[in-house]
Amino acid sequence: MSGSATASLTALNGVSAASELAQAPAEKALPVLEGLAGLLPWGGLRRGSTVVVRGSTTLLLALLAAATAEGSWAAVVGLPDLGLVAASELGVVVHRLVLVPAPGAELVPVTAALLDGLDLVAVAIQPRPAEARRLSARARHRGSVLLPVGGWPGADLELEGSGRWHGLSDGHGRLRMRELTVSSRGRGSAARGNQVRLTLPGGRLIDLPTDRPAPAPTPLRVVP
Repeated sequence: MSGSATASLTALNGVSAASELAQAPAEKALPVLEGLAGLLPWGGLRRGSTVVVRGSTTLLLALLAAATAEGSWAAVVGLPDLGLVAASELGVVVHRLVLVPAPGAELVPVTAALLDGLDLVAVAIQPRPAEARRLSARARHRGSVLLPVGGWPGADLELEGSGRWHGLSDGHGRLRMRELTVSSRGRGSAARGNQVRLTLPGGRLIDLPTDRPAPAPTPLRVVP
């Protein structure tokens, strides 16, 4: 099934097999919003990596925004309530987004086929650990990026997001902006954790005391 599905995907206008794209230099990571780049040791989403997303669908969509805006194709598997309007408002180019809301028993072959043909694949249903590791290995081999939502064994990096909306006042108004705090932890080059706070849409960084070391206190001087 995965072979025929890949053939169908690559027949779409503008879609190339991720394995072909992986021949680009390793430093050519897929881009992310500027505010998220500092959380990734590669400055973007490294091809072949598995990056777990926890706690926030907004964070997942923010990770897809810059890459799809620059021509990459993405897929989201197992999120039937995903809103395309919300995705578009966060900067995702929705005509380059493939949705598989309910893969059922075909979760693993469907995800494998998408990894063969697309640049980024988010999956919100966790298979058995052995199958999960095989999908991560497939992403490494094909040069695509696997974005599991929740837990995943052997992931290269984990991003966790939490936030709040702005715009409502005294029980009325319109939601206009979300403030998102994102922390990272991983292994290897990603072992040193980090945290940023940014606003969405736009991805503008908010300067926080937790984002940089506190300045040294100024010593007191005795005035004669």
